[in-house]
Amino acid sequence: MALSFATPRGAEGDTPMSDMNTTPLIDVMLVLLIMFIITIPIQTHSVAIDLPQARPDRTLPHPDPVKNKVTIDASGIIRWNGAAVDRLTLRRYLAASLRLPVEPELQFQPDAAARYVIVDEVLADIRRSGVENLGFVGNERYAAF
Repeated sequence: MALSFATPRGAEGDTPMSDMNTTPLIDVMLVLLIMFIITIPIQTHSVAIDLPQARPDRTLPHPDPVKNKVTIDASGIIRWNGAAVDRLTLRRYLAASLRLPVEPELQFQPDAAARYVIVDEVLADIRRSGVENLGFVGNERYAAF
């Protein structure tokens, strides 16, 4: 910090004027920035993973033409008619059931201990698929909550 005495226009006498010299501060900050950039390791390694290839002969099992049941247990596992499925497979099953001549009833039964996020995501998938014949199963258990 440098102090200098300057005389403003039209003023009698000397008044102190202080200006901070920011050049050393900027220099130090730039040097630190460059040091941090240099010390960051470059991520050039890769992990080779053999991904499964899609088989065109693979077909989805046919959904039940009368009713299908989607359940979510306490650990978050989604089941279609008792078989564990992931969300992508669930969407495929929903699309296959909608291609039937008469839309089958879809029964939805989440466990009370299932995480809300998973239940919400599955309900969103059901809604996006266009299912109109949906029923909630097991709500009578929670009537005396």
